Amino acid sequence: MKTNKLLKARNILFLLGALFLTNCTKLNEAVLDEVLGAEASSPAGALAAAYDRLGKGTFVDHGAVFSLQEYTTDEALLPTRGSDWGDGGKWRSMHEFTWAPDNAIVTDNWNMLTNGITRSLNAIKAITNSTDPQRELLLAESKALLAFYTYTTLDLFGQAPYRDPAIENGPLEIKQAAPAIDELILQVEALIPALATLGEKSTHNGRFTKEAAYGLLANMYLNRAVFKNRYAATFNFLEKSVNGNETDMDKVIYYTSLLINSGKFQLASNYFDNFSINNSGGKELIFVVTQKIDYIRNGSNSFAYVSVERNQRPSPENRGTNAACISPEFYASWEGNHDDPRFSRKYQYADGTWFMNNATGSVPAKDIVPNSKKNLPWFHFNRGLMAGPQYGPILTASGGFEMTPEGRIKVSELFMEKSTGTRMDFTPELNFNDPTQAVFAQNQINRGVRVFKYEFDPEEGNGSSNVDIPLFRLGAIYTMRAEAYLRSGQSGPALDDINKLRTSRRREALYENAAGVPITSMNEAILYKEIAFETYWELLRRPQMIRFGKYELPFSAKPVSQPFRRIFPIPQTTLDVTKEFRQNMGY
Repeated sequence: MKTNKLLKARNILFLLGALFLTNCTKLNEAVLDEVLGAEASSPAGALAAAYDRLGKGTFVDHGAVFSLQEYTTDEALLPTRGSDWGDGGKWRSMHEFTWAPDNAIVTDNWNMLTNGITRSLNAIKAITNSTDPQRELLLAESKALLAFYTYTTLDLFGQAPYRDPAIENGPLEIKQAAPAIDELILQVEALIPALATLGEKSTHNGRFTKEAAYGLLANMYLNRAVFKNRYAATFNFLEKSVNGNETDMDKVIYYTSLLINSGKFQLASNYFDNFSINNSGGKELIFVVTQKIDYIRNGSNSFAYVSVERNQRPSPENRGTNAACISPEFYASWEGNHDDPRFSRKYQYADGTWFMNNATGSVPAKDIVPNSKKNLPWFHFNRGLMAGPQYGPILTASGGFEMTPEGRIKVSELFMEKSTGTRMDFTPELNFNDPTQAVFAQNQINRGVRVFKYEFDPEEGNGSSNVDIPLFRLGAIYTMRAEAYLRSGQSGPALDDINKLRTSRRREALYENAAGVPITSMNEAILYKEIAFETYWELLRRPQMIRFGKYELPFSAKPVSQPFRRIFPIPQTTLDVTKEFRQNMGY
């Protein structure tokens, strides 16, 4: 984690977080009128508050934007598991497509994103009125964050609030996706000269730089056709761009190529390095949510924690929660690709021992949990998609790992914590008793292949993490360019980009560091699968499924759905107090 003026201001904001929350007014005012205290009125402090919203749940917690972008797709679902994860059916509603305007997940996400808009507008106002020597740079970053929060809100809800920060008590405006996408594109393009190049002016990949702007612009152009005609049967991806004769896809190719050809980024040979502890500054990471456990608001380990079973422990003081899995359909899409370096990766300890996750045995206890005052041993799980019987350390009655006489961590067959007679066998099949409801009985809670893509941090506190969460990553940029090429009729360059991803990733030494295998042909069906192989569980799947016409299809307990479900409802609590909003079609 880098230290600079901006992040020092962020630390001040963590200390004053309770004050900020108590200064919020009722919802209709909180949408755009949150008061963040004196520190937030300083330029750096106000901008730090806007950045802080990225990591305060919004883009790092499985119940936040992840739940809307992933739990509504084939890549992730959170079923009710016995006595756990009922919660009024809010998690199942994402998979069963039964959410309504009073759904808590929908409401919470709306509030977090519109709060991000609020904080960005506050930052714009504070910086505009300042004489800070970095005024131009800070103002550009605050406007870019406003565009990022607004774009995400429009993507998910089709509408977004706005108030002109230059007008005291200005009227509330409601941005609509179709015209607003063009406005946002023009605004972000105009910001590029004032934004810093990554690494200059003390910037890093947790700051909004020129490179982050290129990533956002590529994403906006890729999805512009959907924003223009949300409920259409097909989309016009080759529409003329906002300000020229080029098509939207030409613009995607242009902005992604700026990133790919910049020389600043490099594809990681170990794919999972992008999602590992202390991945800060990774060569593939363009724009991230920066995290660190030693902040007062600890980093979130949610994307790892949510998929790990309660009896799977990276240390004696941490465990998983046995919640989310993937659909059988998504697992089946990997058939013939289980040797892909992105599918799974086994861990090798320093003494050469491999954790194979297929038999009992032992691993050395020489790896110690970072910052552990008790010198706790660190057990490393394998990464990727975890299917079949699971093995690992068992916690003893005294609270430590079961050890061998030689002082190694004993590896045993694992059973479910809340169904002790049920083997921890992550079955690809879900087989719900009622095919229309994602509900498991207590002795069925082992079902579902799990995702160990983000490394499970062993430090004390189940929710804490040092893993920076990628928002724009080079691998995903390649998939965007490949899609733009294919939609432009250029299957050759699309194939080249996908094979660049495949062959740049390498397997572990156990498999002689073998490179991924290239494919020999390209069409829309192949590309759809390849995009998911590269970007699963990265908050990108819902827009992908909509663009490729897959979002309405049934899978697992999800029924055939109607196009109005492509966006979420405006929360009823907002409609009750803010007359300017109108409910989205179908709700």
